Amino acid sequence: MGLDLVTRLFCDPGDVVVAEGPSYVGALGSFAAYQAQVVHVAMDEHGLIPEALRAALRQARITGQRVKLLYTIPNFHNPVGVTLTVERRAEILEICRTYDVLVVEDNPYGLLGFDGQIYPALHSLDPDNVVYLGSFSKTYASGLRVGWVLAPPAVREKLVLAAESATLCPPTLNQMIVSSYLATYDWRSQIKTFQQIYRERRDAMLSALEQYLPPDCTWTKPDGGFCMWLTVPEGVDTRAMLPGAVAARVAYASGAGFYADGSGRRQLRLSYCYPTPERIREGVRRLAAVLESEMDLAHAYDGVGSGRLRIPGPRMP
Repeated sequence: MGLDLVTRLFCDPGDVVVAEGPSYVGALGSFAAYQAQVVHVAMDEHGLIPEALRAALRQARITGQRVKLLYTIPNFHNPVGVTLTVERRAEILEICRTYDVLVVEDNPYGLLGFDGQIYPALHSLDPDNVVYLGSFSKTYASGLRVGWVLAPPAVREKLVLAAESATLCPPTLNQMIVSSYLATYDWRSQIKTFQQIYRERRDAMLSALEQYLPPDCTWTKPDGGFCMWLTVPEGVDTRAMLPGAVAARVAYASGAGFYADGSGRRQLRLSYCYPTPERIREGVRRLAAVLESEMDLAHAYDGVGSGRLRIPGPRMP
């Protein structure tokens, strides 16, 4: 809701939103709904790459595009799982100030780190140019759909008016439930419990990936949050592979859904937040079998687009 309202306030059709590539599919849907164009900026294991951001904003200025927002998930990114380093945060904020671009910081996973480290919010470093989005959906109850926005005063006033226009009134019962929970329950200890649970499940998935997946697969190693990002070998399309995976009773999110331009066909998102470690290991085993079948099919063709079917020989023991 908060992201939808921010996009409604700032974006006209044809405006540009810069976002990490890949990015949260729900955010991409909001930008598309307001006919904003998404320009993806590359990431690595340390998060958004500052020089790639600078280059994208420079190119937009040269071509006359109006860049309104940088949308970023700095902590335990969805879908990739990586975290923006502290050193890069100040540089990215400086770049956005230079190009007069508002930063939208989406941080639903920030308290769910596995090593106890709390990263400084971008809003804390530049409160006048960052809109911070928070949520209780990952730390209390997802079904209540209660979150918050921390914004500069002028932006906050317009957000209040936009929220009233969109919903007439907020879900006060849900907010009272959350308020009572925070006032009467040891929620900090509960978050520690979540951290331990998700750490165990992350470890189970990493171990299973190492054990079962074929060579040439790579994946991220998140230190918090819910998900990790898997890259499969050349020739495998994760969107085309999905029906076979569902038939094997294992599911994932194809990488193409996390790009506005349909990229990411060799990637997929795996989530470890819900299944038990035992089910995670079994799920990865099934996924590996489906993936190997797809790889065999891809290797059955001698050359891309040649149409010449090559029958693979027997596997060596």
